[in-house]
Amino acid sequence: MAQKLWEKSVQVNKDIERFTVGRDREMDLYLAKHDVVGSMAHITMLESIGLLQTLCCLALLLEELKNIYAAAEKGEFVIEEGVEDVHSQVELMLTRKLGDIGKKIHSGRSRNDQVLLDLKLFTRAQIKEIAEAVEQLFHVLICQSERFKDVLMPGYTHLQIAMPSSFGLWFGAYAESLVDDMLFLQAAFKMCNRNPLGSAAGYGSSFPLNRTMTTRLLGFDSLNYNVVYAQMGRGKMERNVAFALASIAGTISKLAFDACMFNSQNFGFVKLPDDCTTGSSIMPHKKNPDVFELTRAKCNKLQSLPQQIMMIANNLPSGYFRDLQIIKEVFLPAFQELKDCLQMTTYIMNEIKVNEHILDDDKYLLIFSVEEVNRLAREGMPFRDAYKKVGLDIEAGNFSHSKQVHHTHEGSIGNLCNDEISALMQEVVDGFNFHGMEVAEKALLGR
Repeated sequence: MAQKLWEKSVQVNKDIERFTVGRDREMDLYLAKHDVVGSMAHITMLESIGLLQTLCCLALLLEELKNIYAAAEKGEFVIEEGVEDVHSQVELMLTRKLGDIGKKIHSGRSRNDQVLLDLKLFTRAQIKEIAEAVEQLFHVLICQSERFKDVLMPGYTHLQIAMPSSFGLWFGAYAESLVDDMLFLQAAFKMCNRNPLGSAAGYGSSFPLNRTMTTRLLGFDSLNYNVVYAQMGRGKMERNVAFALASIAGTISKLAFDACMFNSQNFGFVKLPDDCTTGSSIMPHKKNPDVFELTRAKCNKLQSLPQQIMMIANNLPSGYFRDLQIIKEVFLPAFQELKDCLQMTTYIMNEIKVNEHILDDDKYLLIFSVEEVNRLAREGMPFRDAYKKVGLDIEAGNFSHSKQVHHTHEGSIGNLCNDEISALMQEVVDGFNFHGMEVAEKALLGR
């Protein structure tokens, strides 16, 4: 059995070990690639300050770390039984292969230091994938908004028929919502893209570490300068990113609810693709919107993520505490869950069919009451008198309307401003600095 990095003469009780390690070995598989990249940057810096004997040592370590990275990429990286975490496993593999050289990689850092870095490297990579998935959904929604901009649909307040809307407005509303969600995500990314490496156990190191060098090697925008604050960022970073994920999830959840409701026969506004619905074991006519029901549930769960993290990390003083380990269990899997929801929503929104004749049904006639009030007001009748006249006409059963609208103001049925919304999204997308991190990591890996 592998000896723990911190183990000396006393072995820990097995039940205590099982409890304290928890799901860390499982969760750390998410971080394996990033731990390797962080180690590559760290040892490159160690060589520059004279803590590796020769360039030959550095070359051997880098080559072996690339091999470990490749194994992690293929899903072949394993944390062995008795090994606590990914950091210990990487060091163990290097030591087995290279002997005492492998033991040198930990100089000037602690595992707290490593996990801070690993989490940031993992999270910024995941944010990039989330941002790309959001952008794909955004473009589908904008395209559908333009395609159906002249097709009217009923608008509801209090689930009561209210005023004319349009499918252009409906699709476009969710597109613009994603713009605001991306602003949250961008803020989370910028916070995430600051280098904590070199904080050691939270109080720095007596080694002359070059933290600016590791910042450059890893493609971070800047440093978490204060070493105590770098450690205080554990939990705070995850919480703030979780708020961004929750914001996106909130938009998707609402869209999923709309799609489920509008797909029901009682509404009949849209029809989901047959290959995206499921059936009933006893009712042969059923085509259930299971994908959107599960999307709604998953996204609602994701909206609880910030609260879960806050409840774990609250009321802790400065310094590291093992409480923070538990955050991994709720945080790391959340990205894939949101990406799955975004992928499903993008596909179905692209294939969804709209009912272009929904307003032919006379039950929707009354949604044009405001249009009639406004027409009378434009012709000179005081608004309150026009309101009363139309109300009395409705009560008497004398109301009629052409079922046409003439809205021209910005953001209305006749002037969706989709070009402006698209420009806002592009501005946000351009504000991410994904290129810097990608170039840096490729350089470290020699790709």
